[in-house]
Amino acid sequence: MLCVGLVISGLLWAMYPYGQLLAGFGQRRDDGEQKKLAAKTAQLANANRTLNSELAVVERELLIERATKADLARQVKVLSQENSRLKEDVELLQTISASGAKREGIRVGSIRVEHNSLPGEYIYRIVLVQTGSRARPFQGHYQLVVNLVRDGKRVGVTVPDADEKSSNDYKLNFRVYRRIDGTFKVAPGEEVRSVQVRVFQGGKQQPQVMHTVTVS
Repeated sequence: MLCVGLVISGLLWAMYPYGQLLAGFGQRRDDGEQKKLAAKTAQLANANRTLNSELAVVERELLIERATKADLARQVKVLSQENSRLKEDVELLQTISASGAKREGIRVGSIRVEHNSLPGEYIYRIVLVQTGSRARPFQGHYQLVVNLVRDGKRVGVTVPDADEKSSNDYKLNFRVYRRIDGTFKVAPGEEVRSVQVRVFQGGKQQPQVMHTVTVS
């Protein structure tokens, strides 16, 4: 038994250096894996920074593009409105030229009624032209009759109402033509179908001119 013990002890003593060698190899392998992981982490972090930079650039480009589109849309709207006004001016000049030899009177050169951006609010633009010699200025006032649907029934609303009837905003005093820009409001849920403009001369109770336009 003593001999067997000596043999085993000798074997263990002989294998000790090999165990240390094996242990060192395992440590070196772990160190290599850690270095690879660290390198991969650094690579991914660098790629992440690059992508964030590219994303910021794309976001700025999108903001610039949206701002440019919005600006172009505003320009198109302004130019469209200006184009409409120019057409009205041309029609107005043609009307004035054509009406020079006609009898004395007043006529509606044009009328436009549109939805405004505010709920229930409408904007209107009316051009009145005096015909004939125009020796004296036309004096009087105008009135709107807004034909709408309220609770399923057709109703006519007068603008200005009784409280605003004496307002200077609706009085007229011009020799050749008068361009009128204004607004009116209706209650929520009411649908405007048409608007009639009535022009009164002096203090007369009956309108001298009536002209109706459909509102789409």
